[in-house]
Amino acid sequence: MKFIIFFLGISTFCFSQKFSFIYETKCKLNLEKQDDANSDHMILDLKNNISIFRDSLDKKNDSIKLNNGNGRFKMGVENQFYVKKNLNQKRIEKVITYLGTDYLLPIEEILNWKITSEQKIIGKYKSQKAETNYGGRNWIAWFTTELPFADGPYIFSGLPGLIVSIQDSNNNYSFNLIEVKKSGNIFDARTKTVKIDWKKYETLAKSHFNDPYDVNSKLLMGKTVTFTDPKGNIMDISIKNKEMQNNILQENNPIELNHKINY
Repeated sequence: MKFIIFFLGISTFCFSQKFSFIYETKCKLNLEKQDDANSDHMILDLKNNISIFRDSLDKKNDSIKLNNGNGRFKMGVENQFYVKKNLNQKRIEKVITYLGTDYLLPIEEILNWKITSEQKIIGKYKSQKAETNYGGRNWIAWFTTELPFADGPYIFSGLPGLIVSIQDSNNNYSFNLIEVKKSGNIFDARTKTVKIDWKKYETLAKSHFNDPYDVNSKLLMGKTVTFTDPKGNIMDISIKNKEMQNNILQENNPIELNHKINY
């Protein structure tokens, strides 16, 4: 009985604290280049069962925005990993930022975890294996009860401990915990959002594909759009658009494979 009370005391203390979990994230967006994976550090900020997962640039831009500045945001809508979770309410939402607007995309796909008996040490944590399906991919995760948080990177959550490592069966995407910071800094700069669904998401993505540099709206506002190469030569806008469209087509391996867009 004393042990149970002691454990509950530790759990209550842990959940009342702020933590930042840093994950090394790798993704293969271009399947023709199997050895070429994008790598980034992404951060899971957690307090009182509320969490935000975002890459380091997004967190920096959020901080700038809260201080009345203007951060730099990615172009397009695909390959954004900004996720908010309310673990108590089991609510998971992606935030897609496009042309200055924050769109809220609820994740309604349910994670049905299969916990196995297999265990191993990852870093300094005793971890246990679990499997699930999400986004048209099979995922293998390792979680640890030594970090008593039912959360993890991106949309992944719901296990009896923090996910320290997860990757899909084709090794196109992986998230691996590399650092834990107590008293991490959690803040939300994207509270004014427009709710969308996957169909609207596809509409936004195709809009970006058809006009990657948002030239049409700039022209309507009377702004002159020019591009120059490293030597200072002015380039035809159609060439730049075609270049960007080719990049989008080549990197069309989204984490939600069941929502892959056919451009």
